[in-house]
Amino acid sequence: MRRFALIGNRAMSQGKLPLNDMAGGAGRMDVLVRALMASLLTSHGLRHDTEVVLHLNGGPGPSRRIKFVGSLLKGVHAEERAVAGQIAKVLRQPIPAQGHWIERSAGIFDGGGNLLHTLEEWHESQVVCLDANSPRLWSDDAKISLQSNPSSHFDGEHGAFTISGIDIGFILSDDKPLPDALPLSGIIHRSIGDEWLQGHMAIGICHFLLDEGVELRLH
Repeated sequence: MRRFALIGNRAMSQGKLPLNDMAGGAGRMDVLVRALMASLLTSHGLRHDTEVVLHLNGGPGPSRRIKFVGSLLKGVHAEERAVAGQIAKVLRQPIPAQGHWIERSAGIFDGGGNLLHTLEEWHESQVVCLDANSPRLWSDDAKISLQSNPSSHFDGEHGAFTISGIDIGFILSDDKPLPDALPLSGIIHRSIGDEWLQGHMAIGICHFLLDEGVELRLH
């Protein structure tokens, strides 16, 4: 399973989402929408071995999490406003209790809590915090093969997929730095280059490495 935790430091957590002002009034929700689409969408479909958790920390009220489960999703298309519309429907609902998930529509779950709650749920995953100042994500001897050898696979049909292979989670922030209160244990910091790329570009590179089966530096 491939997992992405996307941190929206100013992203609104409830109310009416201003679809015409995603970068301003919505608290840079545009950044999260692009990252969400890069995480889940391929040119002609969905990544069924991928889950994404949006962390909406901008209020009003407590933080909110929205989880998109690729193996269960329906009706998600490669158009930013349409994806934002799915989020808008969730934001009109009351925020659930921390650690509790409510399925609002097929494959879209609504929950209270913050990044620490997500990391608790990811306790069986290798968790990587993307940080340009850290060692490279790939190993010293890594090579890109002429034939793809994906690090994760899915088999089956919608709603009944079997996911196998690597179980890895990535933490990314919006245009603000990651929170300082990340746990020191269980998380490794890795880089995909010296430049601080936009989140959706960084996610694309992570998927490329996993799609090609490039050897990663996870220890």
